[in-house]
Amino acid sequence: MTIDIENAAKAIEEKGYLLRQAVPEDHKAIIDVMVEWWGGRDLRYMLQKLYLSHFHKTSFIIEKDNELAGFLVGFLSPSLENEAYIHFSGIHPAHRQNGLGKDLYGVFLGLCKNNNCTKVNCCTSPVNIDSIKFHTRIGFSIEPGDGEENGYAVTRDYNREGDTKVIFRYNL
Repeated sequence: MTIDIENAAKAIEEKGYLLRQAVPEDHKAIIDVMVEWWGGRDLRYMLQKLYLSHFHKTSFIIEKDNELAGFLVGFLSPSLENEAYIHFSGIHPAHRQNGLGKDLYGVFLGLCKNNNCTKVNCCTSPVNIDSIKFHTRIGFSIEPGDGEENGYAVTRDYNREGDTKVIFRYNL
C-alpha cells in the first residue's frame, strides 16, 4: 500500500474531518482518551506534555464534529540528520478502517520530505499486533532486533529493562 504524501491532507478533509496542527493545550484531550483507545492499556505516562510543548509544529490533530478523532505526535530529529520520529499516534476506534491513519501518517511524512528527511522511525509494543500490521501494511519495515516475539523481530530493554519494542523504519 502506497502512502499518498501529496494528497494526504486533502484525503482527510474529503472524508469530513478537520486536520490541524497540534497545540500544547491538546495534551489533556489526548491523554484523556488513551486508555480507551488502547483497549485498557495505560500508556499515558509515555506522552508527557513536553512533547506537545516542544514539537507541536510537527504534530497533528484530526477532529470530527469538534471531537478528537486522531492524533500524531512526531518530530524532526535535532540529532540525527535527515531523520524524523513518530512518538505516538492514535485513531479513535470508531474512526478506524477508513484510511484515516494512513492519511495522517502521509501528512507527517510529507512534512518530513519537505524538510529533507530520508528516514522516519517509530516503535510499538509486540503485544500491539494491530499497530504492527498497520505499520507494515503502509510501508514501514521492521528493523532487526535482538529477539523475536509473536513472530516479529524485537529489541529488548528498549527504554528500560523489560521494555520490548518492535522498531519500524520508513525510507522516503
